[in-house]
Amino acid sequence: MNSGDWSDQENDAVVAAYFSMLSDELSGRSYNKAAQNRLLQEQIDRSRGSVEFKLANISAAFQGFGLPIITGYKPRFNFQMSLAEAVSRWLAQHPEWEQALHRQEVAHMADPPPLFVGVAPTLRNAPPPDELEQMQRIARRFDVAGRDERNRSLGRAGEERVFHNERTLLRQNGRDDLARRVRWVALEDGDGAGYDIASFMPDGRERLIEVKTTNGWQRTPFHISRNELEVANERRDDWHLFRLYEFARAPKAFELRPPLDAHVSLTATSFQASFQ
Repeated sequence: MNSGDWSDQENDAVVAAYFSMLSDELSGRSYNKAAQNRLLQEQIDRSRGSVEFKLANISAAFQGFGLPIITGYKPRFNFQMSLAEAVSRWLAQHPEWEQALHRQEVAHMADPPPLFVGVAPTLRNAPPPDELEQMQRIARRFDVAGRDERNRSLGRAGEERVFHNERTLLRQNGRDDLARRVRWVALEDGDGAGYDIASFMPDGRERLIEVKTTNGWQRTPFHISRNELEVANERRDDWHLFRLYEFARAPKAFELRPPLDAHVSLTATSFQASFQ
């Protein structure tokens, strides 16, 4: 039985099995973890315990990638970057996988329950530094924030979820008149306004909402444009950043208010080149 370093072929096999089980779990289909483990043992000649440990490593890598994880495989860190590369290979070969997650969520959006809005990440609720650094290293290397930003179906699905949530909350507060005036600005006017949803507080004050959505955990990094930052500063009394996370499973959220650099580290990732 093999006990040395895992090869790319072995990593690819266990990552593919993880994606298969996760797809079943998110779709509500039954699956058998023990049977999948036995199949992997036969396929790659590894022990049951070694396969279980590697599946928990994959949960940790998925968290860094901003992906949902399998219930029961608690993330275990200090894995080799070759495992993250196997995850990246699988995603590149199966671009339709994440699109299917968003279609599932949209199908349940006719009468969605109110979103749970919790506490934003802080230093107090941060994971251990070595675990956080490993996830941040994956996010930087594989441009996780950029992948979410480029995934327009994910962004649109998140905006739609927040649009319905704002209208529901206003109706629950007896403000049907304001609920009817909530606008999905990004859909109706395009992406240049610096916010996605124009809503209201129950007292009638404006509430301008920029929505950022991920299938990952609450600390998954996100992109924010220069225009969005400028509008946040100009309209700081009205502007809200609404962060949706774990979107494919059971969407949760938190809000950030300007100035954003009081809550997050803002890092320049690209520059505009202009002729002088």
